Amino acid sequence: MQKTQKLGALADMAASNDSGARELKGFSGKFITCIALSWALFQLWYASPLPFILNIGIINDTQARVIHLAFAIFLAFTAFPAFKSSRKHSVPVLDWVFAFVGAGATLYLFWFYEQLSTRPGAPIPMDIYVAVIGMVLLLEATRRALGPPLMIVAGLFLIYIFAGPFMPEVISHRGASLSKAASHLWITTEGVFGIALGVSTSFVFLFVLFGALLEKAGAGNYFIKMAFALLGHMRGGPAKAAVLASGMTGLISGSSIANVVTTGTFTIPLMKRMGLPAHKAGAVEVASSCYGQIMPPIMGAAAFLMVEYVGIPYVEVIKHAFIPAIAAYLTFLYIMHLEALKANLQGIARTEPPAPWKVRLLRSGITISSLIILAGVVYFALDFIKGNTGDAAVWLISVGTLLAYIFLVSHSAKYPDLEIDDPNCTTPVLPKLGPTVKSGLHFLLPVVILVWCLMVEKLSPGLSAFYATAFMIFILLSQRPLFSFFRGQKAGLSEIKEGVRDLLVGLETGARNMIGIGVATAAAGVVVGAVTLTGLGPVMTELVEVMSGGSLGLMLVLIAVISLILGMGLPTTANYIVVSSLMAPVVISLGAQHGLIVPLIAVHLFVFYFGIMADITPPVGLAAFAASAISKADPIKTGVQAFKYAMLTAVLPFMFIFNTDIILVGIDSIWQMMFIFMYTLVAMCLFASAVQGYFVTRSKRYESVLLILVAFSLVRPDFWQDLIKPKFTDHPGSEIAQVVETLEGDEPLRLVLGYETYKGESKQRVVMLDLPQADTAQQRLDDAGLMLMQNDKGQTVVDMVGFASNAQKAGIDFDQQILAVQQVNTRFAKEWIFIPALMLAGFVFWRQRRRADTETELDIEPVNA
Repeated sequence: MQKTQKLGALADMAASNDSGARELKGFSGKFITCIALSWALFQLWYASPLPFILNIGIINDTQARVIHLAFAIFLAFTAFPAFKSSRKHSVPVLDWVFAFVGAGATLYLFWFYEQLSTRPGAPIPMDIYVAVIGMVLLLEATRRALGPPLMIVAGLFLIYIFAGPFMPEVISHRGASLSKAASHLWITTEGVFGIALGVSTSFVFLFVLFGALLEKAGAGNYFIKMAFALLGHMRGGPAKAAVLASGMTGLISGSSIANVVTTGTFTIPLMKRMGLPAHKAGAVEVASSCYGQIMPPIMGAAAFLMVEYVGIPYVEVIKHAFIPAIAAYLTFLYIMHLEALKANLQGIARTEPPAPWKVRLLRSGITISSLIILAGVVYFALDFIKGNTGDAAVWLISVGTLLAYIFLVSHSAKYPDLEIDDPNCTTPVLPKLGPTVKSGLHFLLPVVILVWCLMVEKLSPGLSAFYATAFMIFILLSQRPLFSFFRGQKAGLSEIKEGVRDLLVGLETGARNMIGIGVATAAAGVVVGAVTLTGLGPVMTELVEVMSGGSLGLMLVLIAVISLILGMGLPTTANYIVVSSLMAPVVISLGAQHGLIVPLIAVHLFVFYFGIMADITPPVGLAAFAASAISKADPIKTGVQAFKYAMLTAVLPFMFIFNTDIILVGIDSIWQMMFIFMYTLVAMCLFASAVQGYFVTRSKRYESVLLILVAFSLVRPDFWQDLIKPKFTDHPGSEIAQVVETLEGDEPLRLVLGYETYKGESKQRVVMLDLPQADTAQQRLDDAGLMLMQNDKGQTVVDMVGFASNAQKAGIDFDQQILAVQQVNTRFAKEWIFIPALMLAGFVFWRQRRRADTETELDIEPVNA
């Protein structure tokens, strides 16, 4: 009874945070359920190709954003009570009024779309009234769904818009009228209805819905069981399985809190029984659940925003995030191994002796080879079908997918359904790997469809998620009758009814889980709109430069701290929008001033990585409170420990700012990718060993310092190269033509430009100019839109920049001085640095190995770090 109450309380905690704290029955409950289902159906219709095929219900992106936010605001007021003490079993009349008025103020832009388009920037009084009402109710909806922090941040930026003339000189501006602010933030797409809400409408909803349906079908328990079957028998197996399970359920859960509740109810008690302290058991689950948001191909909602902010396809975002994400997770598994060694933790006992290692290795090789061959056969078969059957290819592929699904279900039906484990069981049983994996193979098919559409067919994220979600709907409706059929049981109407019930619950859950994201992206749009309206961006560059003393490293630390502070109250998505809007241009600008060309994707991934810690950061990390409710440990202590675990892998963002190879910028060779992954993983693991104070045995301080030095050398070998020989040779601007002649292929021209700010301060920055191919160097410069002249002082200055030319895109402007033209020096390959670095790591390993052997001979237990 107590166990049931405990699990129910945890489920309520996750539900109240993600989908609303009210538990409604009767007409109100059914009405709100219908609204949530209508939202889900609308999003499916909008994402599908059906409107264009049937030529019915076609709406543009702006209109879709309006409807999306109207649903989110309505459900925020009806699903979330105003205060903790408010009634949770009924909706007060005032909340109904707020819900309808808030949705109406939003839909005003839909109903009067044509009229509003005829008066851009010139709102009538009714437009202003509606905008003010809509903004106020949006902020209140944000407070209810997400708490006060985001509402306060958005409110402060609203105050900044109007109080600009009264601000300190460094951040002052002319201010804006109510009419101008209302039009900019509510009527146009520069504020509330901007890019962030557009991404929530087009991409995020479908992925959240896909995850909710996959969870309802039973995939969550399947992934947990599979993780324990793979890793449960190892040292500290429950902790390692918790990390792997959270990574896999991160594919289907957009909430770290729901992830903690889903996997933690079983993994945390098991970790405690295996000897891990309560606060560490909870921290393992918290950190791994939050890092589930970085796992490709379905990353957190913020990843979809990168598509629009950075201007690259989602496939490219996945490519750039792949190595850091996998390295972070494997490093976290390694940290759990070190914790197991320090605490002498054991795994779950096997129910039967394992096969000899040679047999297991052979089986693994056969399985991996079979999967590779199968993937190749499927790829070439589909390519052949598409190339030779024309319009019939869609139907043939659909039939093939259906047959594959039926085959997988028939195979899975041979094995019993996976039961949900009892967290209070004193003798946990290790699941058998083969039967566990085979019992839910059909759950992998919609994930394969999603990845295939994204990576191979190169479809948009929204359309890819639609096809995967549509297939999930089919699975929910059909899997119960099919299992009954293949098991020789009579498939009656009850199985179909249960499937329909699961589908409706999954659709409603997906919609409810989107309430917070919908209002968060809209409220964060207020911040973005304030930045564009007031011109805060250049001011922030100057402010951060002053605070950091011009140091790029210190500036990155400052941005990380800002992300962590905001993470104390803002959800990951809102955190990312706010910090990236303010800080991404700052990093790029100041990096260029110091000669470091920082790719835009690197800056956004940096912000994204620190933003995911929103549910970890003490003292208000909600995931830590959820975990501590299970572990019965102090939530602050749990949060601090989770913060330490997460920060061990948070060093990665600093790595890929200075070494963009890690995020595969300019890397296309598969062998080079594998090499980069290997040295990144080795560096991360050595760094983790240094911080944990344990490698082969307990480390001495100088050994930890040496391991950090090795890790640094692996990810920043160019640092040592620069000490021996600089990367670039500077030539005067007058020799630009000669340098252009030495460029090979599409190699860009690197220029150091001097310019004056509006305050008369002299600055310099580095730009990369792409030069079209031409017969002469001068022709290449002319085609790039760069025209130069010599002034009276003999300086090379920019005389003119072609409109929409490569030079203009690079940020070059007239009257800027060419201080230097930089040419790459010929240096030894940076990989040579790896040899002495790895020899140093080998020396530490040899020292610790000898010490560990001595301790074993003397029967001395290593001291816990």
